[in-house]
Amino acid sequence: MTKKERYKHVIEWFAANAPSAETELHYNNPYQLLVAVILSAQCTDKRVNMVTPALYEAFPSPEVMAASSPDEVFTYIKSCSYPNNKAKNLVKMAQKLVTDFNSQVPSDIDTLLTIPGVGRKTANVMLAVAFDKPAMPVDTHVFRVANRIGLTNNSKTPLETERELVKHIPRDLLSKAHHWLILHGRYICVARKPKCEICGLRPWCKYYEKNSLPPQ
Repeated sequence: MTKKERYKHVIEWFAANAPSAETELHYNNPYQLLVAVILSAQCTDKRVNMVTPALYEAFPSPEVMAASSPDEVFTYIKSCSYPNNKAKNLVKMAQKLVTDFNSQVPSDIDTLLTIPGVGRKTANVMLAVAFDKPAMPVDTHVFRVANRIGLTNNSKTPLETERELVKHIPRDLLSKAHHWLILHGRYICVARKPKCEICGLRPWCKYYEKNSLPPQ
């Protein structure tokens, strides 16, 4: 099977079986999404969604958060991973939005990357989810699933994975494909023991092919 054929089959399967895949983070506007994505680093979306309602209420705009302190923000996010660092980044992020971007979240990757707490994955999430632009955020789930299926050739970094996926997935499907891969990795192709027995991608998966064949 060629890589082109593998991509074709995988995309067709996802399109038929997960047509409405979308983020599981709760938000109402780009500012709230940026807050949630910063919090989601090495933390589950479920946990973030438990924290954000009170956080959004206390800090409803970049201006309010920019005028607060990391200590204030910390009290709302202390159950998330790395709350000290994230509290500092959230306040700095809000201050940057207020001072440099008229309190608006920018919609291009280079500008997003100038914001404290925003790395390439977070910036790509903003492009794909908040602004519906073609982008492929690569987190641990996307990285793992793409390598296992064989969509990438054992890429060593998230950036390698991103470039490979962007090269082979049609632009109009990129942002949805991100959700396909992340949700598949979260619920089916899990890290320790993938649930191959219930996975519809088995016919095209390199991992399954390698691990289901009897030893020669």
